[in-house]
Amino acid sequence: MPQLIFFIILGVVAYVGYRAFVREAERVTARVRRTERERQTGTMGTLVKDPKTGEYRLAKD
Repeated sequence: MPQLIFFIILGVVAYVGYRAFVREAERVTARVRRTERERQTGTMGTLVKDPKTGEYRLAKD
């Protein structure tokens, strides 16, 4: 029985670690794509509209 509990805990930890890894990889990939688009178009940054004030600001990573 202790082995079963150990493997269940190990599986949950592996799943949570995998999800965190995928989330970080998607974030880095999005940043690289945005940087590549900025390089191709010659822009100095990406503007994002603030929904509260309606002002445009540079996107933060």
